[in-house]
Amino acid sequence: MRATTARWIALAVITGAGLTACSTDDGGKKDTGGSDEKPVVVDITFKDGDVTPSGDRVDVSPGQPIDLKVTADEPGEIHVHSDPEHEFEYDAGTTDLPEFQIDRPGIVVVESHTLDKVIVQLEVK
Repeated sequence: MRATTARWIALAVITGAGLTACSTDDGGKKDTGGSDEKPVVVDITFKDGDVTPSGDRVDVSPGQPIDLKVTADEPGEIHVHSDPEHEFEYDAGTTDLPEFQIDRPGIVVVESHTLDKVIVQLEVK
């Protein structure tokens, strides 16, 4: 009987050690899906009623931060057609828009409704 009890105790110790090894020491915080990857930076220029880039594809990983940096000769708005959608206003001059991320694979169009032009297509893969 003692050998069986010793085996159960050993099994409990091993199982407990395995569970401890899988835990985190972050105070019980859940992973929010953030990424440790460097942000993808897209430089956007609005000048004389035109925009650069103009429909380029940009590769992005799911959850990777995306920074849109806008230089414009007049204020405007950018739409990111993701789920959820994002709308960003910018002023004349240089504006760093709020960082965002896209979690689902696919192609997400970023456009200017004022100019009715596609700025970039974010290819999330």
